[in-house]
Amino acid sequence: MIVTINGKRVEVEEGKTILQVARENGIDIPALCILMDEKPIGSCGLCVVSIRNGGREYHARACTTKIAEGMEIETHTPEVEDARRTILEMLAEEHGEIGGEAKELFSKYGIEIKSDEKREAPDLVDNPFISFNPNACVSCFRCVQACSLVKENHVLVREGRGAETRIVAGINEALKDAGCAFCGACVDACPTGALMDLTTREEETKKITSICPYCGVGCAIDYYVSGNEIIYAKGSPNGVNKGDDCIKGRYGWQFVHSEERLKKPLIKRNGKFEEVTWDEALNFVASRLKEIKEKYGAESIAGLSSAKCTNEENYLFQKFMRIVVGTNNVDHCARLCHASTVVGLFKVFGSGAMTNSLEDLENDAELYFVIGSNTTHAHPVIGTMIKRSVKGRGAKLIVADPRDIELAEYSDIHMRQRPGTDVALINGMMNVIVSHGLEDREFVENRTEGYEKLKEIVKKYTPEYVEKLTGVPKEDIIKAAVLYATHRSAIIYAMGITQHTSGTGNVASLANLALLTGNVGKRGTGVNPLRGQNNVQGAGDMGALPNVLPGYAKLGTRKAREIEKIWGGKIPEKDGLTVVEMMHAASKGVIKAMYIMGENPAVSDPDQKHVIQGLKNLEFLVVQDLFMSETAQLADVILPAASSLEKEGTFTNTERRVQLLHRIVEPVGKAKPDWWIIQEIAKRMGADWNYENPKDIFEEIRKVVPQYSGITYERIEKFGLQWPCPDKNHEGTKILHEDIFPTPNGLARFSPYEYKPPAEEPDEEYPFVLTTGRTYEHFHTGTLTRKIDGFNELIPEAFVEIHPEDADNLGVEDGDCIEVESRRGKIKVKAKIARIKKGVVFIPFHFAESAANVLTIDSLDPEAKIPELKVAAVRLKKC
Repeated sequence: MIVTINGKRVEVEEGKTILQVARENGIDIPALCILMDEKPIGSCGLCVVSIRNGGREYHARACTTKIAEGMEIETHTPEVEDARRTILEMLAEEHGEIGGEAKELFSKYGIEIKSDEKREAPDLVDNPFISFNPNACVSCFRCVQACSLVKENHVLVREGRGAETRIVAGINEALKDAGCAFCGACVDACPTGALMDLTTREEETKKITSICPYCGVGCAIDYYVSGNEIIYAKGSPNGVNKGDDCIKGRYGWQFVHSEERLKKPLIKRNGKFEEVTWDEALNFVASRLKEIKEKYGAESIAGLSSAKCTNEENYLFQKFMRIVVGTNNVDHCARLCHASTVVGLFKVFGSGAMTNSLEDLENDAELYFVIGSNTTHAHPVIGTMIKRSVKGRGAKLIVADPRDIELAEYSDIHMRQRPGTDVALINGMMNVIVSHGLEDREFVENRTEGYEKLKEIVKKYTPEYVEKLTGVPKEDIIKAAVLYATHRSAIIYAMGITQHTSGTGNVASLANLALLTGNVGKRGTGVNPLRGQNNVQGAGDMGALPNVLPGYAKLGTRKAREIEKIWGGKIPEKDGLTVVEMMHAASKGVIKAMYIMGENPAVSDPDQKHVIQGLKNLEFLVVQDLFMSETAQLADVILPAASSLEKEGTFTNTERRVQLLHRIVEPVGKAKPDWWIIQEIAKRMGADWNYENPKDIFEEIRKVVPQYSGITYERIEKFGLQWPCPDKNHEGTKILHEDIFPTPNGLARFSPYEYKPPAEEPDEEYPFVLTTGRTYEHFHTGTLTRKIDGFNELIPEAFVEIHPEDADNLGVEDGDCIEVESRRGKIKVKAKIARIKKGVVFIPFHFAESAANVLTIDSLDPEAKIPELKVAAVRLKKC
């Protein structure tokens, strides 16, 4: 189709608007109300243009007018410019405090703001993060579009008609009461400065981009800095998040400037902490570790590395434990979240990582099977991606979760399984697929082995039998299986799958399901674990595990000998202890000393009473952290660490993408980067280490970890690369297993599991099933987010979600005090009547004063040794 725009003939695609065509041809047409070119609302009128077509001449809005053959369009005639000026003059007379891009338009058209009228602010202003100035709001509704169309949150709405139209939240509520996600999309969309982040100040700032310190999505965040202070932040358009963010990415940086930060090294003397110099603290730590090693042996010392720290720091920590201390007693929080992912996926695929990329999942998945993941709370940017795909392009969604999570509202099927019955549910789906002949026979024959064994095991898991085990209606099981098998389907899961004594079986069963239907090695498919913390993937890659070395090299192998040559020391061949095993050994006096970096096991680990007992039983405990955590309070020495916003290095996100951090501000007080602290202790214990910066460490990582060999700081300066990346010419691997699986024969191995009940099931004495997890507003043990006033205002304390019928039977109302007790302890929390499976209760684990892990059991998956944090038997009574 040919049209003429400003005298230039251009060929254009049918169906586009004049505004789209103009922008594609570098023509700037002013507009205040347009947010998404493909979904205009035409409310401001500034994009008016002059059109001549078929002998007719008229004015029309460019954002809503589709092009037609032969159109002659003029975008800046005197008449058009006068019309725009008139609109702006009307706005200037009615809105006296306009800023942003609207103010720039006023300046361009020579218009002075004249109004001093003051408008009453709606209730939405009552919130801790976003300000609203009604005197700057021109009712362009871009904020409504951002909330509904971009983020699928549907909190901001239009109320009233004509000149009385205004923006409200929910049913004219405060943002914090209307379900606002505080993602800031409305602020970014606002063209007049009516909506702004409360921390924003009128001063010059510089923008520095780095990686969010929270979940495993690995969002790039633009931080706006003045001096040594972060003023505000928002999602960067140049990251995997494409400009999206969530409450933690946008406002969660505020912990950096908390007055509670540790600023100097501390040594406990006579039961009280005293400030000391770095030399004194480091010398003391080194001497005590050497003493304990000489007295009891290297196996008496254990270390916890951290998924909050960089790849370089995790690499150095495990190297320190193995070469300097001389033990494989090193682990990190992956043991508590995704240890079963590594084992389960490795058994089936030969590799224990997410198979696909966020980009292909967003654009190409025809169906999402979300199981054991409250995605919009724990990984919000991915949750938004799924909501947009369902609403925007018609993707199907299956949700399996005992709670009515937000994604359940978007689902085609919601299966509310009993916690701990996932193997049975997945086997039931495979039974249906096989019995209906829906398996991908070509894929199974050419790329897998062990199918007959799988077929034999799933035979008994009929929908009727599985309904009895899981509580999911057989009709839903059949429908879910057929939908999954007949679409390009992606499995997305998190800790609801992994944190079980059957965690490895759960993960392997999901991998079996993907193999059975050929949903592996293609865009929009795969088995995709969502990593809980920002560098869980990287910490595992770096070998911060007791049974493997960096790059998942096995102990005692030829690869281990090669690493020894690079390190210049002997690596022990005996497997070390896992997190839970360390605590048991500490309680028994086998482990005498622990070095804990960036972990808070006193709150995060199961059976809290036993954990604290073990930590108190140590002869020496050194904790390296940002704050005086519950674990740090038990330490003999505390070393103040720099946060990820105060240092450089790399993180590896959930899709295997290695990304570069940039220092945003200088470390607070005397705090130091973790890599520096580790190296200084190592030197004092005899190591000849001389790394000058994180880049030096990464260059060594490239020699040791083959998956990272082709990645350099220079290559990931702007955007990260996904491993495996074997050489500098390799572009990274977006999708795993496209042609071959990394197994000895190149085939994936079906690894079927029988259903086994959880370690602890409800009974007459403890009739409820407790499951635990995160909230949207807080993170992990609250060490960071509970230092932020706004987050505490939104979620100030722990709660227990309970089904309405269960609440009625207990005589409990919303907000009542409830005592929740297991065989290991009891806590008091407020009741929250919620949509959750009857007989199941949920408690978030962020709150030390009402720690959910007082109640949980430390029974382990026999293969991955991950504890069963998702199932414990409890009883409830009103306080």
